[in-house]
Amino acid sequence: MINLFFPLDLLHEQEGIALPRIEQIDGDAVPQPYRQLLVHLNDMTPTLSAFHGQEIALRVLGRRIQGDVLFREVILFAGKSLVEFGAIAIHLNAFTPEARTDIEAGHLPLGTILAKHEVTHVSCPQAFLRVEANAFINDVFELSGGASVFYGRRNILSTPEGAVIADILEILPHAP
Repeated sequence: MINLFFPLDLLHEQEGIALPRIEQIDGDAVPQPYRQLLVHLNDMTPTLSAFHGQEIALRVLGRRIQGDVLFREVILFAGKSLVEFGAIAIHLNAFTPEARTDIEAGHLPLGTILAKHEVTHVSCPQAFLRVEANAFINDVFELSGGASVFYGRRNILSTPEGAVIADILEILPHAP
């Protein structure tokens, strides 16, 4: 069984932050426009860029390295609009030194780095999610509280041979 919270659970456990309530749902149950943004085999960075008509920028909220894995929490932006919150575990040993330097710098989304360095990979969504906001998620999405529902996915990026290069939990804000 897939851990729906990974890697957010590891990051929040260390910080003592409660996890949001996450429920696995069928891709068909994800409402539009979230379905077109989540239920596919593509990388999120180019998908979000095409949907919003802008390049995607990155802000790292937190990070830590454990062995050869970089864990980080990030926000992706299209212009000034927040378009995704993500928790990601990036297996640094899967990348060339040049790509690894870009990843560790924290200035570009992973999807941009994969394209820039022509990293051959496959995207394999493991689960589609219904997320009930908690205080942390409300803060990330700059909401004042209340019962908000978000949609996301748990995804794995791997080499064509099946070696995992990144584990990702992606949550989208409310649609504009």
